[in-house]
Amino acid sequence: MYLLELFVFTFGAIFGSFLNVVIYRIPLGLNVARPRSTCPSCKKLIHWYENIPLLSYLALRGKCLKCKARIPFSYFIVELIAGAMALYLFPNSFSFETIIRFVVLFSTVCVFISHFFIDLKHKILPDVLNLYLAAIFLGYALLFYSWKHWAIGLAIGGGFPFLVSSTYLLFAKKEGLGLGDVKLFAALGIYLGPLGIITNVFLSCMLGSIVGVLLILTKKMSRDYPIPFGPFIILAASLQIFFPKIVKMLPLPF
Repeated sequence: MYLLELFVFTFGAIFGSFLNVVIYRIPLGLNVARPRSTCPSCKKLIHWYENIPLLSYLALRGKCLKCKARIPFSYFIVELIAGAMALYLFPNSFSFETIIRFVVLFSTVCVFISHFFIDLKHKILPDVLNLYLAAIFLGYALLFYSWKHWAIGLAIGGGFPFLVSSTYLLFAKKEGLGLGDVKLFAALGIYLGPLGIITNVFLSCMLGSIVGVLLILTKKMSRDYPIPFGPFIILAASLQIFFPKIVKMLPLPF
């Protein structure tokens, strides 16, 4: 049994290693498959033994083997989260539904991780990731949900944030909610459904407000500094999808 768990964790961590490539290259408009990875500082080719998930980072002490440039700690965190979530989501029994659910949910984890770190650094939520998320959610919804669940969820998830964003832009003459955020809400609406996406909007706004106020009070951020909203949407959606019992414990108004 432990061998299976180790295999599943390693499987997830390997995907996490690939996600680090996705996070680095997609915002730069680079191909995620070619060429092979190199050190951003000295351009040294990264060999397979320098790219073993988690272990290589520890062995290299977070530095390039040649130039000793610092490797971001986020690389280790991404691999660790991906491995842990693969293990957490792996089904106890196997059927068509449990296998499909694992594939969909782990794919969701991968998109969430990529979106989270890309938005933190670049303040964008790439269309290719939103489209992929929408596609896997729609495929799952067509198999297991009623059309009302995903269609109304999609309409609310895409329509309401777009209306709010357009209204704010009209009166404030500046962007309040990016189109990437709107597209992410729309994709989530397919899976979460009408009440679920409304809950997500509420939770993400609440998380964003709390963090924003704390950053301002501690003088880590000025009032005029725009913080990316995507990470809060993703954190709220992660609670809803992967840890629903926590959401049920929250004092929500609906």
